Amino acid sequence: MKYPVKIRSIEQVTHNVLGIQVDKPEGLVYSPGQATEVFIDKDGWREEGRPFTFTSLPDEGHLEFTIKTYPERKGVTAQLLELQPGDGLLLNDIFGEIAYKGEGVFIAGGAGITPFLAILRQLKKEGRVGANRLVFANKGKKDIIHEAELRGLLGAQFINVLSEEQLPGYEQGVISETLLKRLLPGAETYIYLCGPPPMMDAVEQQLNRLHVDPARIVKEGF
Repeated sequence: MKYPVKIRSIEQVTHNVLGIQVDKPEGLVYSPGQATEVFIDKDGWREEGRPFTFTSLPDEGHLEFTIKTYPERKGVTAQLLELQPGDGLLLNDIFGEIAYKGEGVFIAGGAGITPFLAILRQLKKEGRVGANRLVFANKGKKDIIHEAELRGLLGAQFINVLSEEQLPGYEQGVISETLLKRLLPGAETYIYLCGPPPMMDAVEQQLNRLHVDPARIVKEGF
C-alpha cells in the first residue's frame, strides 16, 4: 500500500542534504530508526522508490526525511531538488533493523546518521541520552548533518572524524581501531552502526579484533 503525502516544507540542511517535511498519513506507525520507501508522485517516477529514514519522532504531527542528494546521478534525489511545498510523494511500507536497545556508541558515516537522529531525538525527549556517544565520519566540516543540534544534545560525547580536513577539536582521518579502542566504554555496551558498506565492513572488522560480541552490534546498511 502506498500513502500519498504532500510536501509541507523543503530546505537545505547542508550543501548536499535536504530536509523534507510531509503530511503524516492517518494510521502510519513507526519506531525511531525505521524507514520507508519514498516515490515522487510524478509521471515517470512513481515506480522509482528509494529507502529513506524517518528523522521525525513517531508522535509528531508530520513526517521528516533528511536526504543526501546526488544531482549528478540524474535519479530520484536529483528530482527531489526540483520539488516545492505542495508537491506530492508516495510512501510505502515501514521497515528497518535499527532500534535502541540500551546505552552505547553510535557510529555513523555520512547519511548513515539518519536513523540515529530519530533515536537520539527521542532519547532527548525522554531525558534518557545518558552516556550514549556518537562517532560521526565525514569528508569535511561542511558535510556534518545537524552538527549544532547533535553537539547540543551530546556535548563532549559527540566525536567528529574528518577524512579530508584537519581542524582543532575534530579527529582527522578515518574511524580506526585505535580510535574505537579509546572510545568504547566496555564489553557490555551496544554498538549502533550505519553507513556506506565499505565503512561498515571496515568498522565491523575492527570491532571483531577488539572482541566486541557481534550480538551487541545493531546495524543497517544503505
